[in-house]
Amino acid sequence: MEFSKSLIKGKLIKRYKRFFVDVRLNNNIVTAHCPNTGSMKGLLEEGNDVYLFKHDDPKRKLEYGLEIIRAKKNLVGVNTHRANKIVNHALSNNLIKELKNLDKIKSEVFFNKETRFDFLLEKNKQKIFIEVKNVTLFRNKTTAEFPDAITSRGSKHLLTLIDAIKKGYKAYLMFLVQIQNMENFKIADDIDKEYYKNYNIARKAGVNFLAYRCKIDKKEILIDKKLKIINE
Repeated sequence: MEFSKSLIKGKLIKRYKRFFVDVRLNNNIVTAHCPNTGSMKGLLEEGNDVYLFKHDDPKRKLEYGLEIIRAKKNLVGVNTHRANKIVNHALSNNLIKELKNLDKIKSEVFFNKETRFDFLLEKNKQKIFIEVKNVTLFRNKTTAEFPDAITSRGSKHLLTLIDAIKKGYKAYLMFLVQIQNMENFKIADDIDKEYYKNYNIARKAGVNFLAYRCKIDKKEILIDKKLKIINE
């Protein structure tokens, strides 16, 4: 996924009210939209480099949007709205080895009245649901983790993927690791024990779990490398 224009570098001052960040751009302070409702644990140290996208839409209340933070020397993609675009590009260009040469790719498809999954794929008449989770947490130099806070919604998705399998679908959950230099992925069971329990239930029920790292710079974010899931 390419940005339509290069990002603008600044310094993080603070995040507040979930949706706002104050950033120093040269000698000015601007308020940018924070397109990430998660805790962003480990990313919000004052003075961290950040990269903003400048919007041209005059109807937007905020001119800038936060896209990338540099934390502990790694670039991290924090815009959760970009995650499905990155995965869609990867599916369309055969960058995910488990999901190559697809016949159909549909975005945001309802499975039932309560749950919509990120993608419905079709290959050789087999229908496949994929749910995507954006990963921004890392507490050591090589291992990305999810979730960064308790997520009842995430647990619900795991259990609903099991229901999809029972109805004849194949099911995948993709952990999209928007963090440079990661080699492994794990479920943060100390942060959300219920999610870890449901992850194990889903794995035994036949849900396929994938973790892929991204290549990140201020021009584009692309899926780059499959990571080992070390909970398994």
